[in-house]
Amino acid sequence: MNVNSKSSRVSLTLNVNGVIRECHVASTTTLLELLRGEFGLTGAKRGCDDGNCGACTVLLDGKAVKCCIMLAPQARDRHVMTIEGLGTPERLHPLQQAFVDYFAAQCGYCTPSMILTAKALLDEQPDAQEEDIRHALHGTICRCTGYVKIVQAIEAARDAMA
Repeated sequence: MNVNSKSSRVSLTLNVNGVIRECHVASTTTLLELLRGEFGLTGAKRGCDDGNCGACTVLLDGKAVKCCIMLAPQARDRHVMTIEGLGTPERLHPLQQAFVDYFAAQCGYCTPSMILTAKALLDEQPDAQEEDIRHALHGTICRCTGYVKIVQAIEAARDAMA
């Protein structure tokens, strides 16, 4: 870590959605602030700012993390995936397609975090069942739905990826 004692700035290199990025940020910058402000990746949302709502979820080395409570320097030399790095508009990831097919998104605010949380789960546990899915989603709040269509979409994606 290169720290400039006068400005408390740090130099970082991290892999974001498969692209090596270098930046200089204040040591107190959160990963959410870096992704949204510096890199223009707005899929991770600012919700509660204390890690309870899950709207800021991204994947860090394949694990779902809440980036509003994680300092950017903690992501140094690691792989970060945001929703922008999953699939393309021309070729959606199976989870994204299932969310479309099952009408699992209403307002859409929580959708990126739901999809990335599901990806982390299915990457680790490809045969995850409803109980596993509901447990994994426990830390991501959706105020619009009863989670039924979200769970159905994740089960459909699981089956499509099997």
